[in-house]
Amino acid sequence: MRGVAADAGMALPTVELVFGTKARLLKAVIDVAIAGDDEPGPMLDRQWAARAQSAAGAAEFAAVCAGQLAESAHRAAGLTLVALEAARADQDIAGVAAQLMAQRQVMAAWMVDGLLRWAPLRPGVDHATAVDTVWALMDPVLFCRLTGDRGWSPARFRDWFADALLRLLLPGTARQSATASQSPEAR
Repeated sequence: MRGVAADAGMALPTVELVFGTKARLLKAVIDVAIAGDDEPGPMLDRQWAARAQSAAGAAEFAAVCAGQLAESAHRAAGLTLVALEAARADQDIAGVAAQLMAQRQVMAAWMVDGLLRWAPLRPGVDHATAVDTVWALMDPVLFCRLTGDRGWSPARFRDWFADALLRLLLPGTARQSATASQSPEAR
């Protein structure tokens, strides 16, 4: 908290008054990173969600969702991983981590329900399994491993995520992977 106050050119009591605890400060920072701005309101009440809801089909819906996820993950995945790791040692941050996991669950269910507007789930995939699949694909560890360790661009992750949603969840709706036609530089 002292370091944040010093970097912001503010008095420590001011930062403590606004955020209260380091856990609340961390949650606020992650929320801004996920959203890309400091406007209040849930992610599902934002313009990108309305664009996804007005999509012409499952592939467009998946592409809009994947685009937002890749942008948010590019800004917030590392911070989210810090919170998840710190949750092991700090009970207040464990509460933040639980909120982040619950938010991811809501987003995953919203994506599955959105895809169901165009097609049923693949045979053998029930709603709960579909939500778990999307939840796993959204994991910030996966984003960091692919974009960091494996050298993928956020655009490649975006295209892969959209394709994975369609291939794993919907019968006969898999689109040709956009990464197959991309130049190596875009990957």
